[in-house]
Amino acid sequence: MSIFEKFKIGFKKSAQNISSGFREILIKKEIDDNSLNKIEEFLISSDVGIDAASEIRNILAQEKIDPSSDLIGEINKVLKRYIVSTMGNFEKKDFFKNNNNLNVILVAGVNGSGKTTTIGKIAKIFKENNNKVVLSASDTFRAAAIEQLENWANKIGVDLVKSNQGSDPASVAYKAMSFAKENNFNQLIIDTAGRLQNKKNLMEEYKKIANVVKKIDDNAPNEVILVLDATSGQNILSQVDEFNKIIPITGLVMTKLDGTAKGGILLALSKKYKIPIIGLGLGEKEDDLQIFDVEKFAEAFTQIN
Repeated sequence: MSIFEKFKIGFKKSAQNISSGFREILIKKEIDDNSLNKIEEFLISSDVGIDAASEIRNILAQEKIDPSSDLIGEINKVLKRYIVSTMGNFEKKDFFKNNNNLNVILVAGVNGSGKTTTIGKIAKIFKENNNKVVLSASDTFRAAAIEQLENWANKIGVDLVKSNQGSDPASVAYKAMSFAKENNFNQLIIDTAGRLQNKKNLMEEYKKIANVVKKIDDNAPNEVILVLDATSGQNILSQVDEFNKIIPITGLVMTKLDGTAKGGILLALSKKYKIPIIGLGLGEKEDDLQIFDVEKFAEAFTQIN
């Protein structure tokens, strides 16, 4: 299956939602001020964000679209061009390249976002690109989290540093960092406890992990990745706000996009935060984390290629 086909299937619900919404609005087969206002309102309700919805409305108002043409198809073409121009700078395909030096990646996210599974999928891509990978099970609050990460490590054949449930998360990260340095690993991925962004003590533990790895390498962590659940809707924005206050986020991974009709949240995130998108979770299988490609995303979201 091609990358476009995977994107197309993953964004099927979002694309259907957009097309059916446009179809209901354009029942009279004309684009006037009233229909433009409805399109803007519909895009906002589809989570693309107020700024993006307003800009798309203004572009449509200036476009000379033949009323006898396929209006929905023409609007989708405008939407596709807008997505590519707006999000084109937020690809980060070199994230998965082979590194000569140790690259330390801190991964955060709230409970249920698919964080630990995403770490396993990222590690698999790294290994396929000839990286030597070690995982740090620094979510010590839940035995299930340690076990889940260990299962992933065994499945894809990478190393794991762990400790017992209830251990100090920062001490596990420090041990993993030392192990990675001593054994010439070039990718260390640190899992952190799934937490609600308003739990101050857990957020402090998250900050402590980052401070501890700096004791070994001033540049660590090299990447701070936030995993987001697409089905959470607008709550995603507050998660980015809060995590970004603690340690600046360098990349985003959006999971469960195949389970929502509101994939437009990616556009809202790009407009507001200008943070690169590392990958998209488009299914449950271990190969279903797709490296973000703005062209493929725009094509799948509008179902135009």
